[in-house]
Amino acid sequence: MLRVTTRLRPPLGLCPRAFFSTSGSLSDSFKVQDVKDFNDRVLKSKKPVVVDFFATWCNPCKALAPRIENVIAEKKGEVDLIKVDIDEHSELALDYDVGSVPVLLAIRNGKVEERLVGLQDTDKLRQFVDKIANRKE
Repeated sequence: MLRVTTRLRPPLGLCPRAFFSTSGSLSDSFKVQDVKDFNDRVLKSKKPVVVDFFATWCNPCKALAPRIENVIAEKKGEVDLIKVDIDEHSELALDYDVGSVPVLLAIRNGKVEERLVGLQDTDKLRQFVDKIANRKE
């Protein structure tokens, strides 16, 4: 008996991950375009922000991304997630002493309140986000 199986393949040039929904967090997640964008979305933000410093070549960063996106989505808009590619924005990485990736910074009112370095499990990420979301100004 001959068994035929098919696999869905994305069109050339598209990431296979684009075909799967990872979470409802897209509205709470932004990729920084430039330093002005960072200042507007992070330093001037009225609510707490988690900044994810990452690199496209970094496997731990790839593993961390869906975890932190899901945790941020659980907060239903209380906390924003801002992603900074260190290769595109090395000046921001230097400004925030990012020597390796991934690094997560919890920023409120323009000030870094918490820092988490390396790949973390979901429970640790949830504690990190809860701490900044629940802290009184």
